[in-house]
Amino acid sequence: MPVALTWLVWSLFAASIATVAIRVRTGGTWEIPGIVAIDGLTVLMWVVVTFFSGIVHSYSRRYMAGSTHETKFVATVFGFTAAVIGLVAADHLALFALLWLAMGLLMANLIGTVSGWGQAQVAAAVARRYFLASSALLAIGLSALWWTTGATTVSGVAAAANGLGGPLWLVAAAALVLAAMIQSALVPFHGWLLSSMTAPTPASALMHAGFVNAGGILLTRFAPVITVDPTLMLAVVVVGATSALLGKVLKTVQTDIKGRLGCSTVGQMGFMIMQAGLGFFGAAITHLVLHGFYKAYQFLRSGEQVEHTSPGDGATHTTGRVANVAGVTVTLLTGLAGGALFAALTGKGTRVDTGLLLTFFVVFTTLHAAHNAVQHTSLSTLTRYGAVPLVFFPAIGVYAVVYEGVSEFLSGLAVVTAPTELTLLHGIVAAVFVGIYVAIETGVHEHSTRLYVTLLNAGQPSPDTVLTTTEDYNEY
Repeated sequence: MPVALTWLVWSLFAASIATVAIRVRTGGTWEIPGIVAIDGLTVLMWVVVTFFSGIVHSYSRRYMAGSTHETKFVATVFGFTAAVIGLVAADHLALFALLWLAMGLLMANLIGTVSGWGQAQVAAAVARRYFLASSALLAIGLSALWWTTGATTVSGVAAAANGLGGPLWLVAAAALVLAAMIQSALVPFHGWLLSSMTAPTPASALMHAGFVNAGGILLTRFAPVITVDPTLMLAVVVVGATSALLGKVLKTVQTDIKGRLGCSTVGQMGFMIMQAGLGFFGAAITHLVLHGFYKAYQFLRSGEQVEHTSPGDGATHTTGRVANVAGVTVTLLTGLAGGALFAALTGKGTRVDTGLLLTFFVVFTTLHAAHNAVQHTSLSTLTRYGAVPLVFFPAIGVYAVVYEGVSEFLSGLAVVTAPTELTLLHGIVAAVFVGIYVAIETGVHEHSTRLYVTLLNAGQPSPDTVLTTTEDYNEY
């Protein structure tokens, strides 16, 4: 069965590629009225999900070889893949909610794959509770939308979005945002993700690459509902920015590879949700895709990272390093020039709206990456300073082109881009974001024992999911 399912998933990937080619030539939306609607977002996600799933299937046949759970594990991965394939095509509200629930329950089963391992079963139970809560919130939101609009389909709700407002709309919008936050493990709902490390590594790769991203898909599908009120959009920005910052700072106090990757995902999903809150749903989907590739790779090579990066007496702090003037200059110029390049290629940031904030975060991300590259001690000083712009400018150009391509591919959706007017509150959010980031980079949390312990506790999984007797690993 594992061999057959692996071949089937790769066949689905090939079929997805063919579907993309056909859609590029023909355009439009293919549908079974009232049940399924296949648009640009659908076929794009089909390609991404089947590719990740194919990699995980192939990897799992070796990773799980000899395990009594191999067949069950691979079958569950395939079932999860089928649920996601259906979810991104579902148009009927009930079908969408049902597949959302199925996706969560199947992922909980993957987390608890090892039936004889008590910690794995507790982790699965923790995840299942979160996913059931997410599904319940989604059901509340969809029921409120059906009651308000009379529409039973996602496309019908989008068509009636102009008339939304009032208490029922607020209930629906808040429920959808909360469901997305839980699914994407945003703070304070990140506990299930940090407790999920009992999952086999290929399941972790699939989870971080294709499951937590579903929050972005949910907000994109129901963008006409979310964009009704600029105040709600600002709230989504705040929620995303908070998780982006806390994910970063929690990562700095993690001591294991998978824990660091989990906190990184919390932060990256915060950025994804923040982009949706800024009104750039194409950017959120682009982030979803690129983060999926990056994080799947990071998890699948996590064993190699453990092998090659063992701590020793000479270990240095990752924060609080002092850069010289040349390094700071190269970093600043690279970030500013990168933002200008992004604005020139996409047109974002050329007007006084939330596009300016989107470009600001591109500059900020570039600064962060360039800062890390400049501090890379294995290269000579001249090489580091010269290579930074040569590496980052093409990377930003590629990102901008991919973003424009994804946005064009999503053009059939009801809302792809919905920038709002910049307000003082947006400026405050950006200023606080920068201030906290600088504090993290300078190692403020390392100078306060109380703060450090608080962060360490906040980044811990559920206690019952932690294996305290390492010899028990050998049994399973």
